[in-house]
Amino acid sequence: MRHTTFAGRAAAVLTAGLLVTTAAACGGGTASGGGNGDPKTLTYWASNQGTDIAADQKVLNPELAKFEKQTGIKVELEIVPWTDLLNRILAATTSGQGPDVLNIGNTWSASLQATGGLLPFDDATMTKVGGAGRFVPAALASAGAKGKPPAAVPLYSLAYGLYYNKKMFADANLEPPKTWQEMVDAGRKLTKDGKHGIAVEGASIPENVHAAFNIGQMYGADFFTADGKPQFATPQAVKAVKSYIDLIAKEKIAAPGNAEYSANQSLNDFATGKAAMLMWQATTSGLTNLGMKPGDWGVVPLPKPSPTPPGGRDITSMVAGINIAVFKNTDNRDGALKFVKFMTSDDEQKILNKAYGSLPAVTAAQNDPAFDTPDLRVFKQILATSAAPLPQVPEESQFETAVGTAMKELFADAAAGKPITEEKVKEKLAAAQEQMGK
Repeated sequence: MRHTTFAGRAAAVLTAGLLVTTAAACGGGTASGGGNGDPKTLTYWASNQGTDIAADQKVLNPELAKFEKQTGIKVELEIVPWTDLLNRILAATTSGQGPDVLNIGNTWSASLQATGGLLPFDDATMTKVGGAGRFVPAALASAGAKGKPPAAVPLYSLAYGLYYNKKMFADANLEPPKTWQEMVDAGRKLTKDGKHGIAVEGASIPENVHAAFNIGQMYGADFFTADGKPQFATPQAVKAVKSYIDLIAKEKIAAPGNAEYSANQSLNDFATGKAAMLMWQATTSGLTNLGMKPGDWGVVPLPKPSPTPPGGRDITSMVAGINIAVFKNTDNRDGALKFVKFMTSDDEQKILNKAYGSLPAVTAAQNDPAFDTPDLRVFKQILATSAAPLPQVPEESQFETAVGTAMKELFADAAAGKPITEEKVKEKLAAAQEQMGK
């Protein structure tokens, strides 16, 4: 239920995509890549949400069969790994040949919107899928740039929280941390006998950026100016990023080897008791599939620095999640919108999000008792009261690549024992900002 990573060339491909916005508005799909003019078929690129592609097929195939029975429209499913998805989509918007319907990471919404390759959900289009009022407001806010029709609608909703191992905390006579310092102090007590206080995904570009944003909000950092210009090396951003890198560098409560994690190894370390805490998106199925049982873990909002830094915000999480979009070039727009309406219907939202351990993006479905577990109640509260979308600017994908890579390099230095100073963090973030103009 997450982005693991995407290729570093995404920024370059995105730039190319932005230069060919007209290409996506002409021509048609191909039988292998998208709409083929048959009103009784659709192609659907689904993101890899489960533990593997087979798990996704097990979840989705029965629902697609249900849709075919209801409408007579057959959906040809392709599960696309997160490592490939963004580049596949950008190549499709460039060529004008893509699927009819596709999943996108919600942080990419404004970037993909700028290509012109996705169908805008204007008022008339939104009405065809049930209306904007059905969706959780925070989730819908992550569907494109403000003031423009959304480029997609929300499908799966997520937020970040701090997972903690209840037994490890109880054995150490610790309470769940409410402040950053409490988290560090608990981590120090729990780092012993080959186990660590917390696990991080130091080589994962998206996870790094998500952490930079989440913690950055607590420090009052804005990575873009009001008119959309990058400003990555502000004092607030430097302090936020350094506090995260310091979990390895200074506090030493995360293992140096975490600097190389990029494929959910930190999730595995938490599930197997090698780490006592984890900053992660809602992932009930991710933990149970690795052997944990509900009740083995607890969740609290990400702890904030205390006292609150000047300008710090009461935000602890990005609005995370997956959106579902329609390729503008589809030859079966009516069928595609019927499919979007089906996938975001109350019943399907309950089925799909329960399977993935995420939260429905539709308010009525989110109120179902199935999503009233202790941890999901915490995530619902975070989404409702203390979550904000990542910058909805066309350059957001380049921002992820540049800053995420800079943090990956800082983690590598920390793991090698090199000093991580504010000046060094500032230099790395300034270099990442320089890349945005290239």
